[in-house]
Amino acid sequence: MKIKGTCKRCGREFLFEQAAGSGGRCPWDGEPFNADYAVVLIQAMQIAEEAGTRLEQALEDIAAMRPAFSVDASSVHAKTQAAIAALGKNLITQG
Repeated sequence: MKIKGTCKRCGREFLFEQAAGSGGRCPWDGEPFNADYAVVLIQAMQIAEEAGTRLEQALEDIAAMRPAFSVDASSVHAKTQAAIAALGKNLITQG
């Protein structure tokens, strides 16, 4: 899975793999997405992409078996949607 983000400073889109490759910095403006936790952030971004890929593949495999059940979509993505919404909050500027 390729996860796309948008920099809250410059407004440009980037892929998680681009941010990881640039040391946790925006590939466009060069500023860190989180200077205090860059290594942890990069690891979490990589884990998110890997986990997303594994989830997609597992669901495709299950669907290919044509089981006698359906899946409640909200049980799969409700917490994911909440986390994505939290990421959309504005940056807090300390003065």
